[in-house]
Amino acid sequence: MAEPAGWRPSAALEVLRLRARLNAAVRAFFADRGVLEVETPVLSQAGNTEPNIASFALDFSGHRDAGAARRWLRTSPEHPLKRLLAAGIGDCYELGRVFRDGEAGGRHNPEFTMLEWYRTGWDHLRLIDETVALVQAALALAGRQALVRQWTYRGLYRDRLGLDPMCAGDDELRAALGDLAIDPAGLGRDDWLDLLMTHRIQPGLDPDSILVVRDYPASQCMLARVRADDGDPDPAPVAERFELYLGSLELANGYHELADPAEQRARFAGELEARAARGLPLPQVDARLLDALQHGLPDCAGVALGVDRLMMALLDTPRIADVLAFEFARA
Repeated sequence: MAEPAGWRPSAALEVLRLRARLNAAVRAFFADRGVLEVETPVLSQAGNTEPNIASFALDFSGHRDAGAARRWLRTSPEHPLKRLLAAGIGDCYELGRVFRDGEAGGRHNPEFTMLEWYRTGWDHLRLIDETVALVQAALALAGRQALVRQWTYRGLYRDRLGLDPMCAGDDELRAALGDLAIDPAGLGRDDWLDLLMTHRIQPGLDPDSILVVRDYPASQCMLARVRADDGDPDPAPVAERFELYLGSLELANGYHELADPAEQRARFAGELEARAARGLPLPQVDARLLDALQHGLPDCAGVALGVDRLMMALLDTPRIADVLAFEFARA
């Protein structure tokens, strides 16, 4: 009788040894630069309000002195790290597990590893250089190096698709998808732009190149600052945000961080409104983050990098299961 295979690791043992070397290289990278490693809570009273991210929730059964029973598994350590920054900790990073509901498949696992770090006194442009340096250091573990290309979001869409993402109409954006069958119900302008990135631009990216895309449409600001003029002859406001791709894999998302508590509160409210319109759960807003911003967040830039995605790129595999000790189906 054949032995059941479900108990075995998803990844080969040599891959797990490579992951250990990668973790050590990350810590050495930041130690050399004087960036402090910290640990923040995995469970929090506030949840992620971003409409396109689903959080896991659970209920605490103990006494209520510590606040609400409903707690959320973090989708990112961003908010507590910013609270530490407001308290004066300085440059810091966290390497740890995060959780997102509904994300399981070839490139997604509900539980995954994220590296997130913040640099005080930096903007997103300076942080781009450090993020590229970290990815190159990781590639060196596999005996590889990548060419680096950098585009503005506007310049990339003009070059690859022949359209201006800042002013093209929805019909033009849909037409640029070609014969791709997409149900348009409920899709807005940014959804069409995202589909163009994932279906028309990403698949054609050079597997041996790092692509950095910066200065996103202001409507995609997330938690980044917005600059009123992108310097184009037909100027448009842009979010001081970047994304880094290695081949077709999106690895990192960084911002020149928003520090205005009133603007942050308004963005939370807008996200809750969008969630309500979709019939999604309405997590508690992170009031402690707002209090920290009110106290004063230092001028800083931050970036989150998917470590499992980086491992996939190092091994040139499309399957996240190949880089996890036990993927979701075997957990």
